[in-house]
Amino acid sequence: MGRSKALLIRLLEASPRALVWRFARRYIAGDSLEQAIEVVRRLGDEGCRATVDVLGEDVTREADVEAYIGHYHQAIERIVAEGLDANVSIKPTAFGLRISEDLCYRAIRTVLEKAAEHRMFVRLDMEDSPTTQATFDLYRRLRGEGFDVGVVLQSYLRRTLDDARALAAEGASVRLCKGIYVEPRELAYKEYQLIREAYVDALAVLLGGEGTHTAIATHDDYLVFHGRRLVRELGLGPDRYEFQMLLGVDEQLRRLLVAEGHPLRVYVPYGEGWHGYSLRRLVENPHLAAHVVRNVLGFGTGSEKATAR
Repeated sequence: MGRSKALLIRLLEASPRALVWRFARRYIAGDSLEQAIEVVRRLGDEGCRATVDVLGEDVTREADVEAYIGHYHQAIERIVAEGLDANVSIKPTAFGLRISEDLCYRAIRTVLEKAAEHRMFVRLDMEDSPTTQATFDLYRRLRGEGFDVGVVLQSYLRRTLDDARALAAEGASVRLCKGIYVEPRELAYKEYQLIREAYVDALAVLLGGEGTHTAIATHDDYLVFHGRRLVRELGLGPDRYEFQMLLGVDEQLRRLLVAEGHPLRVYVPYGEGWHGYSLRRLVENPHLAAHVVRNVLGFGTGSEKATAR
């Protein structure tokens, strides 16, 4: 997964943005908050909850941090005004984590204060390994101040089982996913089935924790099977867990889980910072990614033209 995945990312980064958009738009609500709200409404009609994310990361200017604060304040206000069953997820590097941990703390705290006015939960997304510990430190600092905030674990990181045990002991709210960033072997498992097994191990710890809430974030039928099994064996009610899925991915599985009565939340990203997010989604979907790369290398059929973006 390591070298080939890194090569694929480089090829996709060299692809025309219009071409990437042609294949990635299914994963994104749109450019505007209005488009995201419309998607959340539709998901609600299908029996799904949502978490809204303003796309963007790796901010290097404080002015951009202020802009993200404004975007999230607006998103929270619209969700509340519409009476939607939704919360928000935020990426620490969009709030200046690579500039200053204190800046990031102050910026995210501002959003949490706005959310707290409406008793809304906020999730801190997990990004690449250089930010992992800083994100945990930020989460614990904010939770220690009484904010309703959660965090994310990535099963492919070798440290995750220990982190799961610590968070379970704290009664944390945790989203568990496989992980998508390219990481060195000394930090992350590379074998597909091993990542799955690590996921199941961490999931069992989280679901078994006293007072924990676990978001089972996966489109992998194998992991969904084990998630359903563990929930059943532990006798957990819907207040203790939910399944989570990405917008535009395996809608049939999403409908099946909702029909079974499981709580399910869909990740709804929107905004101008769609490109980096889309590249990672394409890397997860080899068929679509290969189609984009073939077009870049001149092997496309010429029958499809990307819409300018």
